[in-house]
Amino acid sequence: MIVYLGLGSNLGERQSNLNAALAALPPAVRVLCSSSVYETEPWGYRDQPPFLNQVVEGDTGLAPLDLLAHLKQIEAALGRQPTFRYGPRLIDLDILLYGDQVVNLPGLTIPHPHLAERAFVLAPLAEIAPEVRHPQSGSTMRELASKIAMTGVKIFS
Repeated sequence: MIVYLGLGSNLGERQSNLNAALAALPPAVRVLCSSSVYETEPWGYRDQPPFLNQVVEGDTGLAPLDLLAHLKQIEAALGRQPTFRYGPRLIDLDILLYGDQVVNLPGLTIPHPHLAERAFVLAPLAEIAPEVRHPQSGSTMRELASKIAMTGVKIFS
């Protein structure tokens, strides 16, 4: 199954945190493509350091809940500590898209429920998958990205 995952970090060595998360994805997730790294303003809770964000396209045989468990395991192994909603974090891994499936399970909603309103996700997603369609709206990632402000989002590397 082709999946798109969002990676974010705003604590510690942010680039190293993203690199470590990417390295930990295989073999459960084979990374096919990764976006540029973007530096972005915090979303939700603003009084915190800027984030580095990236999106990867991967291929996995894991079911959605198993993929979520794998990502949570990586976060824990890399030292993520529980904090408040939208607070600072060492590493954050999210399932953005799981093929063209719509998943509504306790603790897991795919496509990511805020995907269409978050520039920090749409900028890198539109970079690597501009023609991929949102399974519910039918809009491409390029179309979704063109509808929101990209202020505070810049390529880091």
